[in-house]
Amino acid sequence: MTEKKSALRERTREVIRDDITSVAVQLFLEHGYDATTTDHIADAVGISQRSVFRYFPTKQDIVVGKFGRGVDDMMTALEARPADEPAWDSLRHMFDAATSNGGLDSYQVQRMIFETPELLSVYLRTLHDAQVRASEVLIDRAAATSTPYPPDDPASRALAAAAFGCLIAAQEMFLGSGSTERGLAPHLDRAMDAIIALGRPRPRTGRPPRAD
Repeated sequence: MTEKKSALRERTREVIRDDITSVAVQLFLEHGYDATTTDHIADAVGISQRSVFRYFPTKQDIVVGKFGRGVDDMMTALEARPADEPAWDSLRHMFDAATSNGGLDSYQVQRMIFETPELLSVYLRTLHDAQVRASEVLIDRAAATSTPYPPDDPASRALAAAAFGCLIAAQEMFLGSGSTERGLAPHLDRAMDAIIALGRPRPRTGRPPRAD
């Protein structure tokens, strides 16, 4: 298969994947997640149930997969941040890549995920995978600026874990606010600023300063 044909096939797969996601989410919101089956989704899209599973291994992945596909954008954004930028600021900007495409800002979808245990379980696993990748980016960036983390230093993992913890807190605040006008971003700012306000030093790119 030529490179051009391979690229065309991949674009076609993405279009179909997006169609399935869009239709499925609308059905979930209209009829409820549990009441909507993969047969309903397949009929609405105009494909077979087998085809749905070819793109999404489980029904949960149809919803959470939208966020999972945004993880690559988040990592690309994190890698692109200036090397001398404080790591905490870079992590905050990383989340902008996810909110810019409407994924994390979808109030109804977020509520459905947080109110459906099986969706929340898959979503939290997706965030954990993203958290691990973010810590690896911080490790690579620190090494590139000649301030590498020692192998047993938990700082990069702690920073990434704290940032994603703030994301979850911000989503809960967003869902509890009852207002979608300003989106998730202001809640993210408040949550991440709250960590700084605890009195700990603002982490710098690379290894954060330690208290003696």
